[in-house]
Amino acid sequence: MTAIGWHDDRVSSNELRPTYPVKTERLLLRPLTTADAAALLAYRSRPDVCRYVPFHPMTLEVIAERLRTHWATTTLTDEGQHLTLGIEEAGTGRLVGDVILFWHSRLHRGGEIGYMINPEFSGRGYATEAAQAMLKLGFEDLGLHRIIGRIDERNEPSARVLRRLGMRQEARLVHNELFKGEWSTEVDFAMLADEWFARYPDSPRSV
Repeated sequence: MTAIGWHDDRVSSNELRPTYPVKTERLLLRPLTTADAAALLAYRSRPDVCRYVPFHPMTLEVIAERLRTHWATTTLTDEGQHLTLGIEEAGTGRLVGDVILFWHSRLHRGGEIGYMINPEFSGRGYATEAAQAMLKLGFEDLGLHRIIGRIDERNEPSARVLRRLGMRQEARLVHNELFKGEWSTEVDFAMLADEWFARYPDSPRSV
């Protein structure tokens, strides 16, 4: 543990200012706009999609408010911020989901990823492809040391995504949270920067 008052020169002074769109093999990750409202409503209003995430099905009004506020962020300049990007099919221009990167701690260089895909486009590997791009931004551009993914144990499709990304399960917290009226068991996955660069040895390090 780092003692209070101790200065650590390794603390990241980085910021994340991506060049948009962030391109993957099949996808474009880019900031959400008001033109995405209907596409976002198509899946974020569905009870089955929102079953294991920390919010309830959204209305068009809630989505419009998020687009003006939380989802308007396009850079990360300090801890406590998060970046939500739309996942667009490069070939069609259709919005198929969204992905998020949280910056939890500058001192400990910690972050977290999350993702949501419209079920119409599930089974195509889009969540894995988009989340991998966010890990790349977190480790290579922002200089994070550790990135986690937290899911409800019952959300097995999400667990499969995290495993495909190379993240390892670290913890199983039994009935740790009263979640939407019932006890939820949380499963935590994580990846370290060294593990990322071992997996992708040609990737550049930012710090």
